[in-house]
Amino acid sequence: MEVADEKDIPIAVDALRAIFSLPNAAMAEGEPDYLDKVGGKLENGIANAVGGFVEIPRTVMITSRSDGPSYGMTVGLLTGILHTLGRTVYGVVDMATFMIPTKPMIDPDYVWNDFDRMTTYKADVQMQ
Repeated sequence: MEVADEKDIPIAVDALRAIFSLPNAAMAEGEPDYLDKVGGKLENGIANAVGGFVEIPRTVMITSRSDGPSYGMTVGLLTGILHTLGRTVYGVVDMATFMIPTKPMIDPDYVWNDFDRMTTYKADVQMQ
């Protein structure tokens, strides 16, 4: 196997840099580009996959405030476990499909946003 000549390495690096930094002329001013969209989706996926467990205390707290502490510690706990599974699965799916820029299917997008509102899930996939 032949090793690449040292002169070829900077040329290859410059070529890759040029390919990945080509501006998209069709994009409107101020609109996020493709890399921003897929980066945001990957970030959202990682945050939801790793932080999904926060749904348990969040749901217990919300349910306890609205329906009483005993209901919150029983039904709220079970609902929180289900929301944890849902947010974690959606996070893993977002990480696996981050190259397809879609809007988040969980509302709120991050578990720490709008902490006093119950998590809901969207049934349809929308492109960004």
